[in-house]
Amino acid sequence: MEDSFAGRCVLVVSTNYAPEHTGIGPYSTQIAEHLAASGADTHVLAGMPHYPAWRVAEGYRGQWRMRERRGGVAVHRRRHTVPPRQTALRRAVFEASILAHGLVAPPRGVRPDVVLSQMPTLAGGVLGGRLARRAGVPHVVVVQDLMGAAAAQSGIQGGGRAAAVAGALEARILRGADVVGVVHESFVDRVTAMGVPRARVHVVPNWTHVKGPSGDRAETRARLGWQPDETVVLHAGNMGLKQGLEVLVEAARLADQEAAPVRFVLMGDGNQRAHLQQLAAGSSALTFLPPAGAEEFPEVLAAADVLAVTQKASVLDMSLPSKLTSYFMTGRPVIASVAAEGGTAQEVLRSGAGTVIAPEDPKALLAEVRALAADPEGSSRLGAHGPQYVEQRLSSRAGLERITALLRLATAGR
Repeated sequence: MEDSFAGRCVLVVSTNYAPEHTGIGPYSTQIAEHLAASGADTHVLAGMPHYPAWRVAEGYRGQWRMRERRGGVAVHRRRHTVPPRQTALRRAVFEASILAHGLVAPPRGVRPDVVLSQMPTLAGGVLGGRLARRAGVPHVVVVQDLMGAAAAQSGIQGGGRAAAVAGALEARILRGADVVGVVHESFVDRVTAMGVPRARVHVVPNWTHVKGPSGDRAETRARLGWQPDETVVLHAGNMGLKQGLEVLVEAARLADQEAAPVRFVLMGDGNQRAHLQQLAAGSSALTFLPPAGAEEFPEVLAAADVLAVTQKASVLDMSLPSKLTSYFMTGRPVIASVAAEGGTAQEVLRSGAGTVIAPEDPKALLAEVRALAADPEGSSRLGAHGPQYVEQRLSSRAGLERITALLRLATAGR
């Protein structure tokens, strides 16, 4: 890494960046800080922090443009719209505002040797490609979510009409990139079907960006008000459309009718939180928690008995939940209520740390929770596979090296 990038300039284009501590932001941040620590002059073109609450964070509201220094990285922020509720039209306005402001005001005085774009934002891909062409340097794209598929599969209002437009633009961005990284092998066929040569496509799995739990589990449960005799099922992270979190609300309502104590917990924020709270009104088996801080987050995950990942049945190959890497680190078993043929199911089964059940089926979900609760030894063995999988495949060192290898590949011979 030092031989390839020390003294050279790298521009990372990512709408999401620190202080966002969930979703794509932590990955973009660790990549940029890793490059800076290795001697590269590293710059990031980012948006204003807003995820997962979809509200601009304190300290950034009302700002038009900012430049700040974080972890040895120069971060150039540009204001954009932040829609509190997701529709295809509002998403399009969000993307357009990122693109317009980035084109009008690119980072001044930055002459990159390579540009790395993090997608899911299409605007970020367009901006990265434009800035790379302007500088005459390679463009590397890392695909975290496939936006054309997302529009079709997520259930967003107006998504059917938007899918073709988003897919066409996405294909154009990826065909124009020198190197394309995808976070799961289930993305490869869709990307090559867009006309991207297979030789340019590389699988670069995300890594665990949180530390393992180190606190007292019983103490954390007591602080949260979780009783020793109740089975706690926790979903942590974004509460959006594609997650289909209604299945957890419905499972909680079924648990309300049974004697054995089960508590479902939704921790985080997102544009569907208020809707879910309305649906859950009156349920004693479901509680909501605000997003946990970076230090507290792994302790809360480890305090649960089961960690849940859910997706709508229509979600197949558009995204891989970043929460999985954190889940595996805690040593707790995972229940994936997702389509069996999708990338999320493949990842959970490959880890050996969880089970996969039919999506949007609250009865099946509750039955699986009961089965894990009835077999504590088997549940512990299942969860123990998670940290092992992290060590073998999802370490931050391995993940960051995969990204820098893409940059090396793109700049070889230049």
